[in-house]
Amino acid sequence: MPYHAILTGLLLATDEAADDATGSLLGLLLPLLIFGGLFYVALILPQRRRQKQMQNLRGSIEVGDQVRTIGGILGRVVAIDGDEATIDVGGGTKLNLTMRAIAEKLGENQE
Repeated sequence: MPYHAILTGLLLATDEAADDATGSLLGLLLPLLIFGGLFYVALILPQRRRQKQMQNLRGSIEVGDQVRTIGGILGRVVAIDGDEATIDVGGGTKLNLTMRAIAEKLGENQE
């Protein structure tokens, strides 16, 4: 009979240790999941939105639009060939650049 009582006590102690291990694992993972979620919402989602806006902008560029490049050069689009555009920056100067270099499409009344 004492052997059976010792075995029962050992099993109960093992169950409590398993509960403590699960609790500490949950206590470790919960903050990591929270920080991961905050990181995703604060950094990744806004970046994806900006990328989608830039794709839409570059897809809407047409010949005749006035644009600003990422380097700050203003010009008017005179030709589009696939992923490349030619812009006239004035004085007879034309620049060939990739569509990724276009940062902004300017309004009709801006120069």
